[in-house]
Amino acid sequence: MENELNALEGKLAQLIQVTGKLRAENQELRQELAHALSSNRLYADKMGNAKARLEKLLITLPEDQK
Repeated sequence: MENELNALEGKLAQLIQVTGKLRAENQELRQELAHALSSNRLYADKMGNAKARLEKLLITLPEDQK
């Protein structure tokens, strides 16, 4: 009985350790995702601005150069 309790205690300690590591990894991944989403929005805005500028330039080109 004592051995079983010790084994269970060891497994529980291991589970607590793994859970802590997974929580830390999850938090890190959430931060990375937030950064990636922020960068994605920034690049999408830049692409939208570049598209608008290109469309504006295309309008000013003479018809025979299009």
